[in-house]
Amino acid sequence: MKKVILLIFALFVTTSAFSQGVLNLLGRSQDFFKLLEDQKYTEAYGYLDSTFQAKVPEEDLKKLWTQVSEKLGKVETLDVISSKTQGEFFVVTLEGKFTNEDQNFLLAFNKAEKIVGFFLQPKSTAPTYTLPAYADTTLYKETEINVKTPGHTLVGVLTVPKKLKSYPVVVLVHGSGPADMDETVGPNKPLKDIAVGLASKGIASIRYVKRTMIYSGEFGKAFTVKEEVMDDALGAIALARTLPEVNKKQIYLLGHSLGGMLAPRIATLAPDLNGIIMLAAPARKFTDLLVEQNKYMFSFSKDTSEAGKKSLDTVIKELDVTRITKLGTMKPDSVLLGLPASYWADLNLNDQVATAKKLAKQRIFVGQGGNDFQVSTTDYNLWNAAIGKKKGSMVKLYPELNHLLSPQTEKGTMEQYRVPVNVSEGLITDIATWIKAKP
Repeated sequence: MKKVILLIFALFVTTSAFSQGVLNLLGRSQDFFKLLEDQKYTEAYGYLDSTFQAKVPEEDLKKLWTQVSEKLGKVETLDVISSKTQGEFFVVTLEGKFTNEDQNFLLAFNKAEKIVGFFLQPKSTAPTYTLPAYADTTLYKETEINVKTPGHTLVGVLTVPKKLKSYPVVVLVHGSGPADMDETVGPNKPLKDIAVGLASKGIASIRYVKRTMIYSGEFGKAFTVKEEVMDDALGAIALARTLPEVNKKQIYLLGHSLGGMLAPRIATLAPDLNGIIMLAAPARKFTDLLVEQNKYMFSFSKDTSEAGKKSLDTVIKELDVTRITKLGTMKPDSVLLGLPASYWADLNLNDQVATAKKLAKQRIFVGQGGNDFQVSTTDYNLWNAAIGKKKGSMVKLYPELNHLLSPQTEKGTMEQYRVPVNVSEGLITDIATWIKAKP
């Protein structure tokens, strides 16, 4: 057996140069294409770095866009779908929808925020995301919003029902690691599915790019879930309170995975929340989940050798270093399995089940998939025992769902995340019905 430590979260990657300027680059990317669409070629040409301009005359840029327009038609939408650092450069991918066909583009920026590369992305043969059948685009609209906290601005989307003057709103909170506003995993976008599914049923939502993606340079030192998740979730809740059409007595928080684990803790800091929704939420400590995940993967590999068993034992012993609750002589930024000691000590002191039991006013919804190999039915049983009879609560097991909340025929492995499957319509219907029900 290969020595594998299967984490429920992605390890954080420190980047340096672009952390604070990412939002500017995303905006500049869209502005560049807007100038091309408006045939303001000289202004668009000014976005190019001088070395790029030396290779590509302004007339060539004009010819290129003219050819693109003739083939693809008129621009309908151009949305930033991903961004990442590559060495000294920052690459932005935009999804272009035109009247004739779709086309994605890549823009590479240098540290001076000038374009050094402009490419048409080849058509991918990999499976792509498709909007779920239950999303009725005639019933909702989406607008860009910004979730703000001191020193941080996160681009997000407000999805609202079209035909209602007042409606509930749900703040959507990601799982672990860097994530876009849709919580994209391969061709799957669980938070987007939830947003459009709820909006089709008369419920608004706020979702936003996670701080660990936009301000990744801040996560190369000591931090906790406060900086990773909680501050921005509270900022989104504060934003929800300012929206005029929102029913202020119907503000909810929906957390997936780590977001669900932290939902009770967030609720104690936002007592005006009407309720919390926890999906695939760990009820146990992260280390216990990691041990269980590794044992599952070992059994899945069907490795019966003594060497394999010894390797598994070694991995489990290595995981034990993350069980700390005090730093002692350890520095807060000491790295334990890819995360700082401060993170583990804080998270291990978090008792999400006890916190949920103490919530006096907020209603609670727990949804767990039976085919989830990352957060298992053990966690469901703990939630059910603790709050299953709590007034206003709903704790439900969905036997066929995996960790991304989509139907599967078996637990399987992470390979299933490469296949596009939308979030279960039944789950979304249950959430909408629960939100609308009288306590």
